[in-house]
Amino acid sequence: MDSRLSRARPRKMPDLIGAYRPISGVSDEMVAPDGTVKPGWLKFMTALDALGHEELTDRFQHADQYLRDAGVFYRMYDGLEQGERDWPLAHIPLLIAETEWRHIEAGLAQRADLLEDVLSDIYGDNQLVREGLLPPELIAGNPEFLRPMVGVHPMGGHHLHFCAFELGRGPDGRWWVLGDRTQAPSGAGFALENRVATTRALADIYADLNVHRLAGFFRDFRNSLTDMAGNGSGRVAILTPGPLNETYFEHAYIARYLGFLLVQGEDLVVVNGEVMVRTVSGLKPITVLWRRLDGSFTDPLELNQDSHIGTPGITEAVRQGSVGFVNSLGAGILETRALGAFLPAIARSRLGSDLALPNIATWWCGGTAARDYVRDNIEDMLVGPALSTLLAIDDAGETLAAAELDTKARADLLARIEADPKAFAAQEAVKLSTAPVYVGDALEPRPVTLRVYAARTANGWSIMPGGFARVGYSLDTAAIAMQRGGQAADVWVVSDSEVEQVSLLTGSQRAIERNPSGNLPSRAGDNLIWLGRYAERCEASVRILRSWHLRLAELGREDNPLLVATTEYLEPLGIDTAEPVPAGLLAVIDGSVRSASQIRDRFSPDGWLALTDLQKTSRRFARAIKPGDDATRAMTVLLRKLAGFSGLVHENMYRFAGWRFLEIGRRLERGIQIADIATWLCDPDAPEGATEMLLEIGDSVMTHRRRYGYGHGNLGAIELLITDPLNPRSVMFQLTELLAQLKELPRGYVDGQLSPAAKAALKLQTELAVIDASDVSVETLNAISAGLAHISDLIAEMYF
Repeated sequence: MDSRLSRARPRKMPDLIGAYRPISGVSDEMVAPDGTVKPGWLKFMTALDALGHEELTDRFQHADQYLRDAGVFYRMYDGLEQGERDWPLAHIPLLIAETEWRHIEAGLAQRADLLEDVLSDIYGDNQLVREGLLPPELIAGNPEFLRPMVGVHPMGGHHLHFCAFELGRGPDGRWWVLGDRTQAPSGAGFALENRVATTRALADIYADLNVHRLAGFFRDFRNSLTDMAGNGSGRVAILTPGPLNETYFEHAYIARYLGFLLVQGEDLVVVNGEVMVRTVSGLKPITVLWRRLDGSFTDPLELNQDSHIGTPGITEAVRQGSVGFVNSLGAGILETRALGAFLPAIARSRLGSDLALPNIATWWCGGTAARDYVRDNIEDMLVGPALSTLLAIDDAGETLAAAELDTKARADLLARIEADPKAFAAQEAVKLSTAPVYVGDALEPRPVTLRVYAARTANGWSIMPGGFARVGYSLDTAAIAMQRGGQAADVWVVSDSEVEQVSLLTGSQRAIERNPSGNLPSRAGDNLIWLGRYAERCEASVRILRSWHLRLAELGREDNPLLVATTEYLEPLGIDTAEPVPAGLLAVIDGSVRSASQIRDRFSPDGWLALTDLQKTSRRFARAIKPGDDATRAMTVLLRKLAGFSGLVHENMYRFAGWRFLEIGRRLERGIQIADIATWLCDPDAPEGATEMLLEIGDSVMTHRRRYGYGHGNLGAIELLITDPLNPRSVMFQLTELLAQLKELPRGYVDGQLSPAAKAALKLQTELAVIDASDVSVETLNAISAGLAHISDLIAEMYF
């Protein structure tokens, strides 16, 4: 095979490794304690070395560009400010040998079973408390203990279906569990994007290293959730807090990747003990919810009354067994920091053996012996709230490293522990292994943790072959947290032999089962309409501004009557011609992006890229261009980008209900814009040149010349822009297309009866079809604009 590895000249030690300096006394992922390079790494680094610094840098830049183009982001919280940041990819993957990975797999499957047992006991018969294996304080006083879920038997018989585990390698070379993620584990979607970006940069090397694929893990879990939902009308949905959540991109990505609905709490309603999703076809049942929000926030009626993102009554639906959660409500209690102090004893009691992957050493200060040990060894401890679910490496200030405290602060900490010992837990100070990171033109060691995912399938627990590594930007272990500047790296599980080439698609030849077109949530339909409207509103504004600046460039003065009239028309729309790229136009473009962001699971990556490119370009122009000819050229560029977006949508979007709502939005807005602009034509006091300008705005100059020559003036323009059924820019054309799409919507045309919105469109179309251009007046156009607004209201009333 003609690959990068086969072309590379063998060397005893690649320069990249030769210049690498592991930290003394710290385990390293690439270099073993005896100085030898671990399996897989020598082959990998030899290939990287052969690329050279320039090509390697270029490849890594391509990986970063892919992530930007795909819209992969992470929401940062900096004090009161929030912002989307580019995904921080560490370009060197973490390599783990298959033989070592098998040990990790077995250990995590064992741990997942134990956690299932513990959770079943906590919400069941409480044997662990009765046997003295768990202190009652860690349960009854825990904010993650959801009392309404006690005694509730989960759908399918299991509480846990999808878990994540934070692993770190200690100085002795063993992997330790730093924490369990059972509430709503994040990162699996980012792991997929890390893989795509990394393999795009290193495709030839990846192909030669026999790296285990990730698709099989997701395929098996998708099938498991589908089976859990059952046949017939059962549906699986991913429940997200919404676009403001820090990992919303991942929620949308996973929903699109697996083909599941993405819903928010406001999309759901509980009817007669069943969870229903509001769709454009009416209420449809949801059987399985993969939740991505904390359990207490799912139901403001019985759980957290302050929640604005939940669905009242959903807890009762769980009791009745009509809906299953992944994971069960209340599963977040397993993330309690102090629980780690008791898992080893619970494992010996329930499993009859020690954990294959042990916890990081943890002590709950509520016990006398444990408290004394923490006091006597405080310099080696990280101390924090016992009921906190944050890991030491993630903590935002609650955990204190005693070794970093001065004498007085350490004494104060010990006094607080003595005053309320049950409120504190301590963990052994984390001394993480390091992994190589490419900095400048060399490799440097940085602390690393590994997040591994486990999914319940028909054959038991499946462990994702790889996962998601977090790498620090400095040697400080606190710098691993994403909120503190940490980076994310792909994880390659490498084999000595060829691996199976798995795909998300199955080779099954069973009968095709299609999802119905009416599965579109009402909120998504609403956002699609507004996306279409914003896009058309943007185009109309850009066309008007281009005509205005073109005439400014020709005339050299703004007091021309036509320019004054145009400025007066735009002012109520919030567009100020004094600005080459008005803030009002930027707001309309932002509205388009905002609507699209609400439906990322249904929006193609290419469409998103086109829209965000328009946003970035417009903002760049706003900082740089000048009025007149400069602005004219800028508006032409924006029009081309808008045309690219519209073309992608028209040519590539499947003609399901989603496309129809987007098309309806476009037709509504274009009809309103043309009708409003055309009122100029019917005004007897319109300034000279208004007809030519408005034909230009309506993109109909050449058609008008071919059809009417130069002899019909305003009348020909009115016919072309208002009543002509063949002009894609005319109001009549918009009404015809609008009616066609309204008929095709769910409940749009049933048993020979049109929906109210379709009837209103037909009435408006008929009224316009029977009048001549000479009969069109300002009153006529105002009535058309109002009629289209009324149709919009009828659509919202029926579907949203």
